[in-house]
Amino acid sequence: MQKHEEYIRTVTQKGQVTIPAEIRNLLGVGPNDKVAFIMENDQILLTSTKSVVERTAGAFKSDKPTRTVAELREDAEHAIAEEAVERVKR
Repeated sequence: MQKHEEYIRTVTQKGQVTIPAEIRNLLGVGPNDKVAFIMENDQILLTSTKSVVERTAGAFKSDKPTRTVAELREDAEHAIAEEAVERVKR
C-alpha cells in the first residue's frame, strides 16, 4: 500500500511556492537545481531534471578515486550497450 502525505503551501503574489524539505530531499534537489512540472491526466507531477547518474553519484563509499558524472555516465552507457549486444546474440 502506498503512503499518502499531503503538504500544503501558500502561493506568493509572484506565483512562487516553497517545496517542502522532505520533497526536496526525496527528489535530491537543492539550490539552483531545476525541477520539471509534468501535466498528466489532470494531475501535475514534480520531478528532478537531473539524470539518474547525477542523482545517485556518491551514494556508495569506495576506496577507488572519485569519478565524474560524465565518467559514470560513459560507463553506464557501455554496460547498457554490452547488455544489448548479449541479448541480440541469444
